[in-house]
Amino acid sequence: MIEMNTAELKEKAKTLRAGDRVLLSGVVYTSRDAAHKRINTLIDEGKELPYELSGSAIYYAGPTGAREGMVIGSCGPTTSGRMDVYSPRFLDLGLSAMIGKGERSEAVCDAIRRNGAVYFCAVGGAGALACKCITECEVIAFEDLGCESVKRLRFEKFPLIVAVDCEGGDIFKSGRAQYAQHS
Repeated sequence: MIEMNTAELKEKAKTLRAGDRVLLSGVVYTSRDAAHKRINTLIDEGKELPYELSGSAIYYAGPTGAREGMVIGSCGPTTSGRMDVYSPRFLDLGLSAMIGKGERSEAVCDAIRRNGAVYFCAVGGAGALACKCITECEVIAFEDLGCESVKRLRFEKFPLIVAVDCEGGDIFKSGRAQYAQHS
């Protein structure tokens, strides 16, 4: 198990390999389809973004409201493929990591390799457990989007698996190949 902080991702993403298990701590931003579309428009218009893309990690999640005594509600990953249209551009602007679930397009995998970034998978269906690894939550943009607003989270040893690395490793491709070999 590799423990790391998001502040180290820009440099350490290059050392991670598909299949590595990581406990990630530090600042992460939530962003989903609607927020990605708005951020992309802000980039087109040369306007200020809600957070600096370079060196950042995005978690594809739309957390529910916090219950009493909690900082956040259920906070599981959403399907990453819906962000694939925007991800290469964000990676080219310096995004270090994406967190979600499911496969990524070849264009996204190419951008991960080109930029020395990483794609992590979080366990789907375990949002109620995931929230226990989040110590802070603040809405920072697009509040009108409700649960899909952009939030600044602080992770504390959030469990992840490296799904796609910058050397071309991809657990979805290697897993299928391994399965086919044993069938």
